Amino acid sequence: MSSYDPFAQDYDALTADMTADVDWYLELAREAGEPIVELAVGTGRVAAAIACETGKRVIGIDSSPAMLAVARERMAGLPVELHEGDMRDFTVEEPVDLVISPASALFSLPTWHDRRLLFERVAAALRPGGRFAWNAFVFSAKVAVQFDGKRIERAGEVWEDTRYVPADSRIEITRGRGETTLGTVPIWWLTKSEWEGLIDVAGLEAEALYGGFNREPFDDDSLEFVWVARKP
Repeated sequence: MSSYDPFAQDYDALTADMTADVDWYLELAREAGEPIVELAVGTGRVAAAIACETGKRVIGIDSSPAMLAVARERMAGLPVELHEGDMRDFTVEEPVDLVISPASALFSLPTWHDRRLLFERVAAALRPGGRFAWNAFVFSAKVAVQFDGKRIERAGEVWEDTRYVPADSRIEITRGRGETTLGTVPIWWLTKSEWEGLIDVAGLEAEALYGGFNREPFDDDSLEFVWVARKP
C-alpha cells in the first residue's frame, strides 16, 4: 500500500492552495508533441488541466491505487492514460517530447540511487531536444522553524503536522481529519548542487532554473526550484 492511499480522498483539500504551477506546465505542454508523461500524477490536478486545455494525450504514472482512483473520476472523458507503478521503473513505447513532475513529487525518492535511476529513466524516455520539467520547494531554515511541530488546519477538518529531520534532509508530514490520524508521508529535500548533479549524471543539460512560475530569477532568497532540463 502506498503511504498516500489513506488520505487520497482528502488530498485535493490538502493541496487546494497549490495552483500557481498549472499555467507553467500548460505552457510547456502546448510546445510539446503528445503524449506528455507526468510522474507521480496523484489525483490528476495538472494532468487534467493539460488534457482539457490542449486536447493532448497525457500518460500519468503513480504508485498509489487510491490516488489513481480519484484521478480516474476526474479524468472521465479526457485523453489521459493512468498507470499504477513506481516512477523509477517507468518506460515509454516511443520517446516523448516532455516529461513533468510537479509539486515536489521527486522528494518522495529517499536515496541518491533512487533519484539517479529516475533521471536516467527520464533521459531514456526523451527524444533528442525533449524536456524534463519539475518543481520543488527550496529548504529554508526560517520556514522550518515556522512550521516544525505545528498543525495546519485545512477545509473540512483536514489537517497536517510537519516534523523536520535535518540530519537526514527529511520531512515527515502527518495528515488527518478531525480526531483521526490518516498517515505519515516522509519526503527528502535536495539542494541546487544535488539537482545539478542528477542532471549531469543522466546526460541531460540544464535549460533553465527559475525561482518561481513567472520565470523569476533564481537567487539566494528563492523558495522554489522550477527546473527545465533538456536532452541533447
